[in-house]
Amino acid sequence: MNAKYSRLKIPHVFIFLSAIILFCAILTYIIPSGSFDRTSRTYGKITQSVVVPGSYKQMPKHISTRGIVLGERIEGKASPTSILDLLTSIPKGMQQSAVLIFFVFIIGAVFNVIHHTGAINSILFYLIDTFKRVPVLLLFLIYMIIFSGSSFMGIIMEPIALIPVFLILCKELGYDRMFGLALVGLPVFIGWSTAVTNPFTVQIAQQLAELPLGSGIGLRIILYLTSATRGFLFLMRYGNRVKKDPNKSILKTEGFDLPNAGQIVKTKLTKNHVLLLTVVVLCYAGVLYAVQTMGWSFIEMSGGFVGIMVLVVLISGMKGDDAMSAFVKGLELMIIPSLVIGVARAISVVLQEGMIIDTILHYASTGLSAMPTEIAGQGMLVFQTLLNFFIPSASGQALVSMPLMTPLADLLDISRQTAVLAFILGDGISNLIIPTNGVLMAMLGMASVSFEKWFRFILPIFLLMMAVAVVFMLIAITSGY
Repeated sequence: MNAKYSRLKIPHVFIFLSAIILFCAILTYIIPSGSFDRTSRTYGKITQSVVVPGSYKQMPKHISTRGIVLGERIEGKASPTSILDLLTSIPKGMQQSAVLIFFVFIIGAVFNVIHHTGAINSILFYLIDTFKRVPVLLLFLIYMIIFSGSSFMGIIMEPIALIPVFLILCKELGYDRMFGLALVGLPVFIGWSTAVTNPFTVQIAQQLAELPLGSGIGLRIILYLTSATRGFLFLMRYGNRVKKDPNKSILKTEGFDLPNAGQIVKTKLTKNHVLLLTVVVLCYAGVLYAVQTMGWSFIEMSGGFVGIMVLVVLISGMKGDDAMSAFVKGLELMIIPSLVIGVARAISVVLQEGMIIDTILHYASTGLSAMPTEIAGQGMLVFQTLLNFFIPSASGQALVSMPLMTPLADLLDISRQTAVLAFILGDGISNLIIPTNGVLMAMLGMASVSFEKWFRFILPIFLLMMAVAVVFMLIAITSGY
């Protein structure tokens, strides 16, 4: 695999994302601008704006010297990205992602404080000793817990905090840093693409498609089991290859140096460690429960993690200065991962301000309507996959695409349930590989893995999962799912 992709070279993540931003800015001059009308719908306690099908109107572009340089807004006309708009897109992306960026900072800082107590290392070595004869069982349990949490509850950001822990674990077990990252990344994103009951994908999409919540679960459970198996086998095949011959690691030239927060120090497990970790796990579970049942967002979750840190300091008896030193060090480690999120968000800022997102939607839906049923169904999958690059938010993408895909499915004599499946698979699988996915970029930054190396590692399973998606779409179309 290394030889096959050895000539692939992707520049530094900030240069790479900046090039995409520039390309999208150029597109705002080429692709016609336009917009759909939108209306408000209420889902539980949340009111959101959704697209009105058939309401697309093209808008003329206003292009002038001043507009190209500084930007010039004219009522009733679209303004392509100016030089000033291009330069300010990253600050705007930072502003729009501020809550998520702060959340990532807090996760890193709080984890570093917990690690400073020695409890993390002590429990890791205890688990390694306990499962020393069957370490694969430990890895499988970790994988399936994360996979199921993502598929059933929509957990995607929360496991970021666990990456340093699993890096330490995997180094001690003889694997490389990529394996430790993938132990979190694969189940999170592949699990998200199965979406058995994921409230942020399947439930929102079914509401928009006017389907009973939870309907069609049988096929999704089969998809869940199939995808979980394929993902874990891929992970272990790579891990076993690296364990036998470290030179086969994609990261063989980089070694496995952990940041200061992840130095391996064998520590004996004490009663105080057990108490501290028990409190952390229970509080972490409480945060997840609140997200699912109380509508907590990143702000409340950040507050929850700050509360966890306070309890950790009190239980461990750590001195205030030591705690703050560990907290600040954790913040420093999160600078790159956090900034990447804001830069990636700048891409959608440019596309939205240039008013070409709705045009892409309009022409895609028009093109699909002219295709035969089987091909159009697969076209929905491809469309949702590509759309995730421009709108890397599951709920945001659903609100934009499902109001269009639902009547299109009716027109093509494809069940609405199949349209929902296309959305779930297209959104989920593409998260493995698109650089506009802020969660993925944060994970790469946390593990100090470049997007280039991740791309080389993940491409085979991405292609395999897309093949699985095509098969399940075909089953759904032919069976009238």
